[in-house]
Amino acid sequence: RSEINRSTKHLKVSNLSLSDAGIYTCEYDSHTVSISLHVFKLTISSDGHFLPNDTLKLTLVQNPSHPLHNLSITLFNSNNAIVRPKFLPIRGSQEYMLESEKLKTTDNGTWVCHIHSDSPLINQNVSFDVKVLGFQNPDLEVKYATIDSTVILAWHMNFQNIKWEKGFTGQVNWKQQESATSHKLREFSVTEPGKQHRTESSHHLTESVMKVELPKVRFNDSGQYQCQLEYNRKYVQSKIELVVMKVSANPVGPLLRGGKVTLICQVSSPLPSKAHLCWERENGTQKDVKKSKQHEVKVEVNVSTAGLWNCHLIVDDDRKISLNYTVEEASVWISYVAIGAGVGGSLLVFGLACLCIISGLRWQRRRQRAKRMIRARQYLLENKTCQCQQ
Repeated sequence: RSEINRSTKHLKVSNLSLSDAGIYTCEYDSHTVSISLHVFKLTISSDGHFLPNDTLKLTLVQNPSHPLHNLSITLFNSNNAIVRPKFLPIRGSQEYMLESEKLKTTDNGTWVCHIHSDSPLINQNVSFDVKVLGFQNPDLEVKYATIDSTVILAWHMNFQNIKWEKGFTGQVNWKQQESATSHKLREFSVTEPGKQHRTESSHHLTESVMKVELPKVRFNDSGQYQCQLEYNRKYVQSKIELVVMKVSANPVGPLLRGGKVTLICQVSSPLPSKAHLCWERENGTQKDVKKSKQHEVKVEVNVSTAGLWNCHLIVDDDRKISLNYTVEEASVWISYVAIGAGVGGSLLVFGLACLCIISGLRWQRRRQRAKRMIRARQYLLENKTCQCQQ
């Protein structure tokens, strides 16, 4: 591991280890020169691969037979900002342990451990890579969709950007409510470079984006969609809350002359405090605007005239999604048919009532006639009996 350059008389030692530390003496004729070599070994926990909120642990070791006392250690992150680590007490002066807690995905990059000594004068930088696996999405994202539309939920991971070198697995789960049971929608995995994918039950992810497509979204498709990554028995997750909106009318069908219809606009989950639903008529006035109250999931408006109505979901004065409903006016003959049907129905009911009354009177008369005939028969029988007795 060592070689001497004959022309310059330089000594080169490769692949230094702690045992190489010590005093090196060069003797040439009557001249003697001594050089003290100090070797530091920096060890990074988890081989530099972490998940968010993990703790970075550094161990700095020097040769116990030639230790330097009162070393000054400064830690710089990937943004060249000084990090204030926690120094753990260790017996002796040949070893130092540092901890930096709650790593974030923004901490990805090259860190520097600066070692300083006044006597002998040493200013040594030791660089190392920190890789924090995670998402470029926020921890919780809200996505709004209208019923029957196509929605693509996407989670952007950073493993390709940071050149992640370890294998990990992941899955996508869905649950309609916070307290509901989760349902697994998809499994995937990323293998370590140079190794073959062997798991048949999961999808081998080659891109840094996981997508879930929902064609023709239904109202019941709303809820929490969670993408979870697992590495070294630890987890990191990102959630997308899907809110679905629908509109309907009661009753359904054309608006009859003089009639009314109720338009209903509804979302699948409670809205935040700065969000509301709003009905408004196309080319209408302020009187045609109906807003929901705070935290309401439904707003209704009574309509007596035909026209195009739009329902908007507004969050922080920003219109997220809209749905329209056209109230059509029934044609004149349909109105007349409806009115005629109503009058005819009334007449039919009246006729049936009259028929029932007449039938009842006839039945009562027949009953009275039958009673009179029974009495007459009894009378005749009594008269015959009297004649036989004479």
